[in-house]
Amino acid sequence: HVQLVESGGGSVRTGGSLGLSCTASGSTAGRHCWAWFRQVPGKGREGLAVNDIDGTTRYSDSVKGRFTNSRDNAKNMVYLQMNNLKPEDTAVYYCTRDRWTYWGQGIQVTVS
Repeated sequence: HVQLVESGGGSVRTGGSLGLSCTASGSTAGRHCWAWFRQVPGKGREGLAVNDIDGTTRYSDSVKGRFTNSRDNAKNMVYLQMNNLKPEDTAVYYCTRDRWTYWGQGIQVTVS
């Protein structure tokens, strides 16, 4: 059974930075595809970054150049560094693994 736990959210001023971590427990052996999504009330989940098995990451246009994903295979975690945050980045952020099979509980990010 795989569990994903996000941490690091919170509140920040416009233009500020935050980092989110997502750590996996359970089945952690092997290579995995990770991704980050976010959701605001009343809207569907928006894909932000997909970190594929080969290590490459693709970003949505809305965060490209501002958000950076990195991974630590030894620690079974991924990290999302978010810079130059905007009010429209306010959302609940989720990490997911193995092509959206496993999801974290979500963590709030608020930019004002």
